[in-house]
Amino acid sequence: MEQEPKQVATAVTGFTMLLLTIALIVFSEQGYHATVDALKLFFSVVFPSLLPFFILSDVLLSTGMVHYLGVYLEPLMRPLFNVPGVGSFVFSMGLAAGYPMDAVLTAKFRRQGLCTKVEGERLLAFSNSADPLFIFGAVAVGLFGQPALGAVLALAHYTSVLMVGITFRFYGRREDPRIHEDNLGVKSLNKRAMDAMMRGRKEDGRPYGQVINDAIKDSMGTLFMIMSFMVLFAVLLRVLSYSGLIAALALPFRALFHVLELSPRLVPAAVQGLFEIDLGSAAAAQAHAPLIQQLVVVSAIIAWSGLSVHGQVASVLADTDISMKPYLLARFLHAVYAGVMTVVFFKPVELTLGHTLVLPVASSWDFVTMTPIVPTMGYALRVAGLLMAFSLVLLLLAMMMVVIWRYFRVKISS
Repeated sequence: MEQEPKQVATAVTGFTMLLLTIALIVFSEQGYHATVDALKLFFSVVFPSLLPFFILSDVLLSTGMVHYLGVYLEPLMRPLFNVPGVGSFVFSMGLAAGYPMDAVLTAKFRRQGLCTKVEGERLLAFSNSADPLFIFGAVAVGLFGQPALGAVLALAHYTSVLMVGITFRFYGRREDPRIHEDNLGVKSLNKRAMDAMMRGRKEDGRPYGQVINDAIKDSMGTLFMIMSFMVLFAVLLRVLSYSGLIAALALPFRALFHVLELSPRLVPAAVQGLFEIDLGSAAAAQAHAPLIQQLVVVSAIIAWSGLSVHGQVASVLADTDISMKPYLLARFLHAVYAGVMTVVFFKPVELTLGHTLVLPVASSWDFVTMTPIVPTMGYALRVAGLLMAFSLVLLLLAMMMVVIWRYFRVKISS
């Protein structure tokens, strides 16, 4: 009897893959064009943006700098999110590089014993975020043609990230190791941070030439894995669209949107966003619906991040004991939180800017290369958005650390 669910799951998976293979043969031309478009997107956007971060993160980890920062930020990350201080490195790198940087680093930390299984699952739950360049540049400027909308989407996205992190701090608390508290001053904190850095470098032990060589090799392998998932899901979505099977997937979304009083014209965007973040966001921006509803759907799609990203995360975590179930639940919660917070922040941003936020008539998205057509000032706006986001995050972290150290006296021993 226990084998029956496994047999049913295996049969369903097998026949589904068989049907998709047959559909790909029938719609081979569409599959080919989907592959070309996905490769263009990967080599023009994903590859150059992620490669430097992947290499630098490996080098920083080998030098012990991550261990150093972890000791300093433990008094912040532990009370807020119930994760080690090194989690701040995952969060900041995920913020800078976007999906799936957080999963790559979390898997490395777990393999090196820098976090427990439960801590890794908590960390992955809230560190999975879109980078500011995507929100301000590709979505706000590229899709909607309004940089001001980036403020609404960014506030909703990163506020909901913190909400997910605080929600998941209570996940698996029974499995937490006991943390010994001691009266430790700033001087001892400095010493412990330096000791942790030297210990991390000693544990690695590789010459720096080998470190860089291994970092490049591992980064290239991870990036081509990401490329494969992007191609797979681009082809899958294109085949589903041309075969008409995607209409069946739209039925539950139609019912949900009816209950939420959202425009049914946004249903195709939600279905595409279920699979892929870029296609879903572009479809939502193209839909003839009220702007606030478009933003709610786009915000939820960005937070959900798509089955394509989930597949990349699952592949990265395959050789660890970190479960995907908390991650998927966190993505669902993030989508819900982000949609709600978009409604909350829309009017305040509108009042702050002093003008009504409206949708331009023309779209600025290139569906051939799957990249945004950014106006002349687009690059400057994207850089400004990135600097603003980093400044706000650093200021927020500094303020929270001062509050914790000064008033709550949180002291974590080594």
